Amino acid sequence: MCMHDAGGQVGPTKSCLSLVEIMSGQDNAEGLLPKEIDEDVLKKAEDLKNKANDYFKAQNFDPAIEHYSQAIELNPCCAAYYGNRSIAYLKTECFGAAVCDADKALELDRTYIKGYYRRATANMALGKFKIALKDYETVMKVRSSDKDAKAKYQECKKIVQMKAFEKAISVDSVKNSIVDSLDLANMIIEDEYEGPTIKDGQITLEFMKATIEHLKEQKRLHRKYAYMILVNVYSMLKKMPSLCEITIPEDTKFTVCGDIHGQFYDLLNIFEINGLPSEQNPYLFNGDFVDRGSFSVEVILTLFGFKLLYPNHFFMARGNHESETMNQMYGFFGEVKSKYNPQMAQLFTEVYNWLPLCHCINKKILVMHGGLFSNDDVTLEDIKKVDRNRQPPDSGIMCELLWSDPQPQNGRSLSKRGVGVQFGPDVTNKFLQKNDLKYIIRSHEVKPEGYEEAHDKKCITVFSAPNYCDQMGNKGAFITMSSDLTPKFTSYEAVPHPKIRPMAYASSLFGFM
Repeated sequence: MCMHDAGGQVGPTKSCLSLVEIMSGQDNAEGLLPKEIDEDVLKKAEDLKNKANDYFKAQNFDPAIEHYSQAIELNPCCAAYYGNRSIAYLKTECFGAAVCDADKALELDRTYIKGYYRRATANMALGKFKIALKDYETVMKVRSSDKDAKAKYQECKKIVQMKAFEKAISVDSVKNSIVDSLDLANMIIEDEYEGPTIKDGQITLEFMKATIEHLKEQKRLHRKYAYMILVNVYSMLKKMPSLCEITIPEDTKFTVCGDIHGQFYDLLNIFEINGLPSEQNPYLFNGDFVDRGSFSVEVILTLFGFKLLYPNHFFMARGNHESETMNQMYGFFGEVKSKYNPQMAQLFTEVYNWLPLCHCINKKILVMHGGLFSNDDVTLEDIKKVDRNRQPPDSGIMCELLWSDPQPQNGRSLSKRGVGVQFGPDVTNKFLQKNDLKYIIRSHEVKPEGYEEAHDKKCITVFSAPNYCDQMGNKGAFITMSSDLTPKFTSYEAVPHPKIRPMAYASSLFGFM
C-alpha cells in the first residue's frame, strides 16, 4: 500500500486513485490501490520505496531514483512514488524529469500538495516563472497559513511582477552598457583598505598571487579593482569569436577543467596540484564557474584575473549557469549583492553574454559545456556564426551547447533537464565525422571520479567540483594533454573550506535544495 513519501507521515493516502475517479470527485471506495495489483507486489514496491528514501536521506540521489523507478514499475498508481522521484530529480538538476513526475503525481492525485510544490520549483529553475506562480497559488489556497508556502509564493510573484515591469519599460533602442556609466577614475580607495592593488591598470602575477591570498582569508578585493577586472574582461571578450581556436605546441601541457560552481578552495587545490596558470601552463575552464557554492565571487574574479594576465594561454567558455535566471536562483546574484552591489551583479550578466561558447583544440577536439545538437547538420562554421551576446535561448545551437547531455543508447531523446537534448553514440560519431574531429570534451554533469569516458571514449565528461554542494561525495577531476591530444585524468578529493554552506545566497525558493 502507498503509505508515505520522503519526509511525510505514515498513513493512508488518496494518491492511488485513478484519474477518472479523481476528476469525477469520487474516491476509490476502499481507499486502496487497484485490486488487480497483488498485495505481495504492493509490499515489494513499498520496500523499494523505503530503500529509495534511505538513499535519498543519505544524499545518494542516483540510486534513490533507480529504486523509486523500480517501485513505480511495480505500482504505477501511487502519486507519492512519483513525487519522491520528482524531488530526487530536482536534486540532480533534472528539471524536465521533475516536472514530468510532478505532473504524473498530480494526475493520480490532484490533492497531492507536494506535487504542486515540486513542479513549481522545477519550473522556476527553468525560468518559467508564470507557470510556477500558478502552482504556488494553488498551494496557497490549500495552505494559506503555511509560512514557507507563503514566502515562496510571494517571492515568485515578485519575480513575475519584476519581469512584467522590465518588459513594459523596455524600448527598441540599444540598451546602454553599465560599463559606460562607471567612473573608475574617480572611484575612491579608502585609507583602511590593505588589500592588493592594480597599478597602472595592468594585472600582474604579483597582483594575482596577492589576490588569491587575500581572498583565501575571506577578505574582499576593493570594488574599484573588481570593476576594473570586469570592464577589461568585457572589452577583451567582445573581440573574441563564439568558437575559439586553441593550438597546443609540441611538448606543452594543456589542462581542461570542468564545473567549479563557486568552490574557491577546490579551485586553489587544482592550482596546487597542477600549477598556477602561466604561458607554459595554459588552462581552459569549461563553464559553470559560479552558483551553488558560496565563494563564487572569489572564483570568478580569480579566473577573470588570469584571463587578463594570460589572454592567449587562459581560456573560459560559457556554461548554462552563466545566465541571469540561473544566477538569480542559485546564489550568484545574491552573493554579488552581499559582497558588492546590485549594479555589479548586472555587469556580470553583460560580461557573461560575451563568453565564447566553445573551443576547438588543434582542430581535432571540440570542447563545450553541455553537448551536441538536435540535428546532424551542425558544423563548426555554424557554431562560429552564433550570435551569443544574449541570454541563452530555449532551443537551437547555443542552447544545446550549454545544456545537452550524452546518453548510452543510440539516437536522441528529450532531456531530463527540460532544456537541450540527450544524444547517443551514433550522434557523436556523425558529428565527429562531419567535422573531422577526434572526440569532444564536455562538463555539466557530476561524475563519481570527476570524469567519464562515454561513446567509445569519443565523448568525455570532466567535472571539477569535488563533493559538489558539500553533499554528493564525488571526486573532482581535470584533464591534461599534450600535442598528441591523448587525455590524462587527475582525480582529487574536496578540501576544507570556511563554514559557509552552499546555496547560502540562493533564492528562498530553493531553500530545500
